Amino acid sequence: MPITLPESLPAYDILSREGVMVMSPGRAAMQDIRPLRIGLLNLMPKKIQTENQFARLIGATPLQIDFQLLRMTDHATKNTAAEHMAAFYRPFAEVEASGEKLDGLIITGAPIEHLPFEEVTYWDELRRVFDWTQTHVHSTFGVCWGGMAMAYHFHGVQKHMLAEKAFGCFRHRNCAPTSHYLRGFSDDFLIPVSRWTEMRQPEIDAVPGLVTLLASDEVGPCLIEDAAHRALYVFNHFEYDSGTLKEEYDRDVAAGKAIRVPVNYYPGDDPARAPLNRWRSHAHLLYGNWVNEIYQSTPYDMSAIGG
Repeated sequence: MPITLPESLPAYDILSREGVMVMSPGRAAMQDIRPLRIGLLNLMPKKIQTENQFARLIGATPLQIDFQLLRMTDHATKNTAAEHMAAFYRPFAEVEASGEKLDGLIITGAPIEHLPFEEVTYWDELRRVFDWTQTHVHSTFGVCWGGMAMAYHFHGVQKHMLAEKAFGCFRHRNCAPTSHYLRGFSDDFLIPVSRWTEMRQPEIDAVPGLVTLLASDEVGPCLIEDAAHRALYVFNHFEYDSGTLKEEYDRDVAAGKAIRVPVNYYPGDDPARAPLNRWRSHAHLLYGNWVNEIYQSTPYDMSAIGG
């Protein structure tokens, strides 16, 4: 079954050309089926790139997905056309006021790691989003800064600045092979990482109910399950395209910033060679497993979500 996207959204044509099954809202309405409603609260500057990345992953399952794009109410983006935002995004305040519910919600990262959480301009509203998920969302997936922000809000777990950026593809281990979220996962695999902050394993272990599913000896905990809040927190970037780290590296080089070649990314660590994607299959496994868990456990009557 396909993911439902507006035909004018750039992701519609991009994913269609890639072979991902997509469907217009008009066609979806003709099917006698309740799709899963999954939202994307997109905090990243490059909105369209991020839309494509997550739509590609959640649209690869056998289930019909109704994909909803959300934004912070008063925060204006500088990197995406206002017309695009007006056409495809709904402010959180509107969604909150409507009383509607979601089967799943992805909260992305944001390039504001250097700021304390409380100094982020939309922090108060984001805290409202986190609390709202407990009554209006069946399962929430916090990604990178978004996951760290959720762990801080619900449990007080601190983020810590790194001496240098964790940047590249790092080896991770499967800490919970029997977890439903890790069906099909290898024992050892690579995941893209791009962050200036970390959360530390002893501080996560000190919180009852937080379970580490994936971790790295080099860059620390990666995927945390918070069953009490029906949430997952992932600090690294399964969703990245093959060239995303290259774009970040090239951007910093062009700006004259001190940046190391991303670890284990280019063949022979040579930026002149095309990078190889060695995480795509695990990205599809993780998000496919998440969608499947939502499908298995979410109420058919959406009014019962959060109860």
